[in-house]
Amino acid sequence: MLLEVCANSAQSARNAQLGGAQRIELCQNLNEGGLTPSFAAIDYCINRLQINTFVLIRPRSGHFCYSDEEFYLMCQEVQQCKRMGVSGVAVGFLHRDLSVDIKKTEQIVDLAAPMQVTFHRAFDLCVQPQKALEDIIACGCRRLLT
Repeated sequence: MLLEVCANSAQSARNAQLGGAQRIELCQNLNEGGLTPSFAAIDYCINRLQINTFVLIRPRSGHFCYSDEEFYLMCQEVQQCKRMGVSGVAVGFLHRDLSVDIKKTEQIVDLAAPMQVTFHRAFDLCVQPQKALEDIIACGCRRLLT
């Protein structure tokens, strides 16, 4: 069994490692549902800890339908995470009808490679969860957080 912990700071990530976690999902602002952490926090986890680090890519709180501008910024964050040596990223893209945004998800999976991609809790809002799960798998996501 592999223990993954949601860490909302560098200290939280360190505590997760000390507590036996093998992987973290690093984020910040959990009170807003989780947002992309600072690059300093990512750097700390990658270079000062010995734990697989996945990074939440989410530029703002609220719904999971992103504008072209927001998606552009998310792509830049994924590329920076890849350059830094992150193990993977967690994302979630939906349409207004609460179906999976396959196009954006596939683009992020392609952009992130060889990092792994987790589809996060946006899945919990999908109105057709079985179809959503099949779409997420077809897009190449390796994990699902729910």
